[in-house]
Amino acid sequence: MTSILLPRVRRRRRSGSDLGFWISCGFLALIAVAAAFAPLLAPYEADSVDFAAIWEGPSAQHLLGTDQLGRDLFSRLLIGAGETLVGPVVLLVLATILGVAIGVLAAWRGGWIDTVLARVTDVMFAFPGLLFVVLVIAVFGKGPATAIVALALAYAPVIAKYTRSLALSEMTRPYIDAYRVQGLGGLTICLRGVIPNLLPPLVGYLVVLFGEALMSLATLSFLGFGAQPPSSEWGLMVQEGQPGIIQGEFLPTLVPGAAIAIVVIAVNVAGVRVADRLLAKG
Repeated sequence: MTSILLPRVRRRRRSGSDLGFWISCGFLALIAVAAAFAPLLAPYEADSVDFAAIWEGPSAQHLLGTDQLGRDLFSRLLIGAGETLVGPVVLLVLATILGVAIGVLAAWRGGWIDTVLARVTDVMFAFPGLLFVVLVIAVFGKGPATAIVALALAYAPVIAKYTRSLALSEMTRPYIDAYRVQGLGGLTICLRGVIPNLLPPLVGYLVVLFGEALMSLATLSFLGFGAQPPSSEWGLMVQEGQPGIIQGEFLPTLVPGAAIAIVVIAVNVAGVRVADRLLAKG
């Protein structure tokens, strides 16, 4: 009887997993479309101030209410989605370029080069990431561009470690020796064979990292190091809505905070499934 019930239980788990995956993908697609067409969909300008509508609750005029300056929270959420979602993508692209280069170089050359690069990444791991980012911002000034570059440098060692482990396994494949016999150089072999074969597991890993990168950028904006007013980036919106909490006005903080949490959860649910599928294909 147990053996008969097990397949049904597995199918139910798989169907529930599929449902969560597709709901997450649908939600993220909806958010992406809303961010792309935010100027057309938003009923108000993001920085449109209305002192006669300060801290209003949800209504037909303001679907999610207003903030301490009477700005429409729904409009600010839509318009700020672009900056909030594009930032982590740019961050991960920069970190991936640097991390993959370091990881593949360390795995390919080995020896003292691998040792030096390993020690450098170990030092970066030992150094608190947020402190490193704050130091970079202190030197080059605060702002979204500086925050993205600083976080990219902080994420690069993580990606480099992961890439190196993948590349070391890839170096044992027979096609590496076949390429060498053909007289191809190391750079050509890496670009033609090694890196393309690393992409499936690496992309899956980056999808999972996206949620963490979004949270990191939102945290920097909340602390005042990232996006600056009058931006409607979600982390900055949370920070700007804090004074209202004392007066019992939770929506200016709750709306962007909930948006961040829901997007991160959706990315993690979809990302883990994407990573599993890509690893299975690899």
